[in-house]
Order: sequence, then C-alpha cells, then structure tokens
Amino acid sequence: IIGAMSKLAGFAYTPQNVRELDRIAIHEVGIPGYELMSRAGHAAFIATVDRFPDARRWHVLCGAGNNAGDGYIIARLAQQSGCEVTVSALGDLTRLSGDAGRAYSEFLNSGGAAMPFEGSYPDDADLLVDAMLGTGLDRPLQDSYLAAVNMVSQASAPVVAVDIPSGLNGLNGEVMGAAVRAQLTVTFVGLKQGFFVGRGPDHVGDLVFDDLGVPFAAVREVSASLRVYRQQNLDRLLPVRERTAHKGDFGHVLVVGGNIGMAGAARMAGESALRAGAGLVTVATRPENAAAISGQCPELMCCSVENPRDLTDVLKRATVIALGPGLGRDMWAASLVRRLLRTPQPKVIDADALNNIARKKPKRRNDWILTPHPGEAARLLRTDTATIQRDRMTAAAELVRIYGGAVVLKGRNTLITSSDSDTTVIPAGNPGMASAGMGDVLTGIIAGVLAQTSGQKLISSAAAGAYLHACAADLAAETGERGIIATDLLTHLKPCLNNSG
Repeated sequence: IIGAMSKLAGFAYTPQNVRELDRIAIHEVGIPGYELMSRAGHAAFIATVDRFPDARRWHVLCGAGNNAGDGYIIARLAQQSGCEVTVSALGDLTRLSGDAGRAYSEFLNSGGAAMPFEGSYPDDADLLVDAMLGTGLDRPLQDSYLAAVNMVSQASAPVVAVDIPSGLNGLNGEVMGAAVRAQLTVTFVGLKQGFFVGRGPDHVGDLVFDDLGVPFAAVREVSASLRVYRQQNLDRLLPVRERTAHKGDFGHVLVVGGNIGMAGAARMAGESALRAGAGLVTVATRPENAAAISGQCPELMCCSVENPRDLTDVLKRATVIALGPGLGRDMWAASLVRRLLRTPQPKVIDADALNNIARKKPKRRNDWILTPHPGEAARLLRTDTATIQRDRMTAAAELVRIYGGAVVLKGRNTLITSSDSDTTVIPAGNPGMASAGMGDVLTGIIAGVLAQTSGQKLISSAAAGAYLHACAADLAAETGERGIIATDLLTHLKPCLNNSG
C-alpha cells in the first residue's frame, strides 16, 4: 500500500464506518465537504500521474454522487495539466447537487464538457478513470452502470478507480453483478474491508491511500474491522539487536517432520527459521533423511527419530516447535503429534499435523499457531473449501473459537487472528506463491520469529511471519511471478527483516 505511513493506513473499515470517518472529518474536525472532495481529487490525480506519466488522453466516467465529484475534479486537473480529457456522465447532470454539483460546475467553468454515457469511450484514450460508484453499493448493478462497468472491464487502456472499483462491495469484496478491474485504486480516509476479502484483491490492483489530512486522533474511536499489517509492526516486534547478543538469545526452533520421501519440506522449514533470525534450529526427522538435510544446509542440526522417545533430549533445549512439514499420515507421524502436543513449548502447526488434529479434534488450547490453507481449514471445520473462501473472516474466527491459540488462514491477503486480538490482514503477496513448499517456508519463518520472542508473542509472531513471507515473495516476483519456487524466498528474507526491502 502506497501511503502506508499514515496511522489510518493501519486499519480497514466497513462501508458504514467509512461514512462515519467522513462525518467526523467534516462535522467534528471541521474540514468542509468540498475541501475534502478537492483533496481527494487532487490526491487521485497526483497518484495517477505518478503511475501513468505518459498517459495524455484521459477518459473519466462519472456517476451521480460524491464519487462523481472526485471525478470532475480529477478531469479538471488533468485538463489544466495539458492532457486531452473526455468525460462520460452517468445519470442526470441537471440533478447533480451539493459538493459534486460544485465540482461539476468548476469543471465546466474551466472549459470542460461532459457527455451522457453512450456505451463506448474514445478509441484513442490511453487511460480510463472510474469515478462512477462509491462504497455505498449494496445491490447488483443495472442499466447504464452495468453497461459502463462491463465496457471498462473489457478496455485495453489501464484503469484507475477512485476510492473503490465500481461494482465491488466494500463490505465483503463480492462483485455486484459486474465490477471494474483496476490497475490502480486511490482510496481516501479509510481503507475498505472489501479490498482485502472476497474478490476484492482481484479488482483493486495496486492501492494508494491518502488520509486527506484527517487526524487519526479524531477518529480513533471508530471501530476497525481489520488491522492492516505494515513494516512498522515488524520493526516494533524485532528491534535492532544488542551488540553483545549471541545465538542463545534468539531461541532454538525444533522442526519435526520429513517423513520418507518428504525430507525437503522439513529442510525448507528449518532453513526458513534460520533465515528468519532464529539462533539455533534442529530438524527432527526420519533417520534416512538426516544426512541429506545436514548436507544441504550445514547450519541445521539434525536429530534422527525412530519413535517419540528419541525427542527427549532435544525437547529440553527447544524454545519453539514447528510441527508438520513433510510429516506424513502414518503411525510414525501420529505418534509424534501425540507426544509433541503434550509438551509445554509453543507450537507452529502445519500440513499433516493439521490433518491429524482435524481427525482427532483435540481440546482447545492457547499455545499453538495453526496455519491452514483453505482446504485444511475446511477439514478442521468439517466443511468445504468454497465455504471457507466465501467468508474467510468468519472462518478464521471459527477456527479460533474451536481450537484456540492463533490462526493464520493462508491465501490471498492472509488473515491472522486470535481470541484476544483483532484480525490482521497481510496486504502483500502474489500469485507466484502458488507453488509447492510455500507453506513449509511460512511455518519456518513464523517459528523463527516466535523463537526470537522467547515463544511469548504468538499472535504478533504469526502476523510478522506471514508478512515476511509475503514480502519476500514480492521481492522474488520483481523479475516475474511465474516460476517462483519456495526456496527463492529464502534469499529475500534478509532485506525484509532488516527494513531494506
């Protein structure tokens, strides 16, 4: 998110609460409505020019409300900057009133003109600006709005959405019949919950946020539905290390997994824990795998495990347990899960350890971080993947209610929650992460971060680990998303950890 330094960028809100933010800004902070609209239009114009500096022929589509007012201000600024600007108006221009009517009048007075929408846009337009509909949409599109959104969605020119892509539900991220797919969305005052859930991520594109000068102190009492994870959250959790620090200060992660044929999963989790900053990492695995893992990553210690008794000594030294990468579903795996669930150390649970838990339905506990993908979450909740994906926030909350601890529900805009914290969303990551081993790397990263907090900060470590995972993947994607593999993330963790990514 560009503009993430604003305190307001750390939260996402329902449409109802976004309207409350606007009300406070106007009636309590004292920013006149037209001044707020002017700031929004100016912010959107600047962000658009920054992103598309070569665009000279702009076509702006304006609706009938305040979102249209933003559009007319953008059109006027673009025209004054020397761009060729055309405007299509949806709705009756003679009924445009209030701040939006003033914005339209000023556009006309500056020499602009708006034509009724007639189902097309100029063939030579090299940029489309969507200022048709705002956050209040709660029913499927119809008539000219449906036609306009479909037209924009099929356009070859890039699209900038003002505040929210038209047709996207700001609450649940659902598509209301049709929705604009923007390359850039410039949004104001409060981030919308719908950007991060449902189909929202497919339609928002890159996100620019501007608080328009609304002070956070004035709106801090407005309830946010999501916390949006940012680099400063990580910096607070993992401060600069003392000069006298040694490896014992940063915890000892025990990775348990790597059944026959799956040694790579345990090795990736172990190396990820090291790359995330853990002081020591031991991989407990099948005897057949120990030599190969040590040879591939000599910084890892290995413990050959035939049965749970072989874990006795290493458990005395472990700060955190990462259980599941490459674990398998045989008797060996089941016996290790039974043993390790009796230990006092905090645990990061993934993969087949989650499947074991789904079958056994153990008691609720507060010493673990569960890291399911939607399919694993469906098994844990005795439902199907489509149900999980339909309402990810509810699914994450239900997992916490039943199983306790912290939950990391993986997927686009990963969600992290616990019973005593707000739900956090990770506004990073990319489709290149849809490849084998990514979950093993995430497990190791979370365990490595948790070890550095002496195993004390489950929810903070879970969120930090998910953020680092996504940050590293985005760095890996700078040369393209296709072909990214899980181990590509390892070399990119260091700049993310040290705030140089």
